[in-house]
Amino acid sequence: MLSDNVSRIVEARVNDPGAIAAAAARRVKATSLFGEHGKTMIIAADHPARGANGVGGDPTAMADRFELLDRLCLALERPGVTGVLGTADILEDLLLLGVLDGKSVFGSMNRAGLAGSIFEIDDRFTGYDAETLAAMGFDGGKMLTRIALQDTATPSVLENTARAVDELNDRRLIAMVEPFLSAWQDGKIRNDLSPDAVIKSITIASGLGRRTAYTWLKLPVVDDMERVLASSTLPALLLGGEVTDPDAAFASWGKALKQPTAQGLVVGRSLLYPAGGDVAGAVDRAVSLL
Repeated sequence: MLSDNVSRIVEARVNDPGAIAAAAARRVKATSLFGEHGKTMIIAADHPARGANGVGGDPTAMADRFELLDRLCLALERPGVTGVLGTADILEDLLLLGVLDGKSVFGSMNRAGLAGSIFEIDDRFTGYDAETLAAMGFDGGKMLTRIALQDTATPSVLENTARAVDELNDRRLIAMVEPFLSAWQDGKIRNDLSPDAVIKSITIASGLGRRTAYTWLKLPVVDDMERVLASSTLPALLLGGEVTDPDAAFASWGKALKQPTAQGLVVGRSLLYPAGGDVAGAVDRAVSLL
């Protein structure tokens, strides 16, 4: 990252913390969640706050904040990119850099389920809340909702997610729920990506909260997406996840985007840290699917 940008961020955080709220207040908001292609193209960067810094074979790829911000800025300037998803630290850096004008912005809400921890399912809300998202002029909040039927922490996960859905719906902000049916295997949480498991997670997540008018789903692309996406009428955004075969991943995304509830993509590591390092090329290829 250019040293002058680093200096701008640090200078503001040390000597003028109010600059963050001021930048949020003067930010030009997006007039629509969708681009000219009629879909969303949101860049996700909330992984580090859960301790998930690895990409491919590099366990600390996302831990270099200066490089991550560089890659985010490059991705956000590409044509067709409509928005960003992140935690407060990252979104505030981007506000100070002035790169969020005209973009939709979504704040990550629950990050306490640290990757690899024994309390990973107990994913408490340690990030944004609905009140702050509204005050910052953002478009909504995202919550990871892993449902482990054999883990007694799951009811509180569902309760806290429902509360966040209510608070966001009350403010007419998008509640972006990312559900998984999960299980403990060899001391680690594994998400079941079979179509039937994803469908079950969707039907559970779709019923959370007292209102769903502003509830959207963030879903993995798995086999049999026509049947999977037929399990709810809620708008769905497709997540990218870790990609080992880019050609296969892009083909599956393109096919899934043809389903009526699919409203676009929310992709992070596979576009910010693509094989070969061409961020702009990876983002442009994803946009072409829309």
